[in-house]
This record gives sequence, structure tokens and C-alpha cells, in this order.
Amino acid sequence: MALAVLIGLGGCSGMSRQEQNTAVGAGIGGVAGAVLTDGSAIGTVGGAVVGGVIGHEINTDDDRNRNRDRDRHGDRHSN
Repeated sequence: MALAVLIGLGGCSGMSRQEQNTAVGAGIGGVAGAVLTDGSAIGTVGGAVVGGVIGHEINTDDDRNRNRDRDRHGDRHSN
């Protein structure tokens, strides 16, 4: 099990932070969906989709907060 996790994480090395969050969210959502629906394929896929969207949006919120903080402190440069 641990080996599978390490191999899976190695595949994420070239991914952006947002892509990593999306993949992790989809994985967690898929497992949760499978558990909640007793292994139903529809529940698993539905959970993966919802988890992926949540993972994607978590990063978006972090970026918005970071940009807002930069604007407050005058660290952002105009193009």
C-alpha cells in the first residue's frame, strides 16, 4: 500500500499546485463516494468529480487571498 502511494505521488512531480489539489480531491472524493454508496460505480465517479472540483477551487481561493494580500501591501507590480 505504501509503495503504491509513493509511486502515485511521484507522478505528481511535474504538476502545478492546482493540478495536484484537483487530483488529490478527486482521489479522496472517489474513495468517499465508494464508501458512502457501498462501492457503486456511480457513487465513486460522482465522488471523484465533486472532490476534484473542490480540490481545484481550494487552490483558486488560496491564489485570490495571496493576490489580495499583495495588493494591500503594494507588492504587486503593474504591467
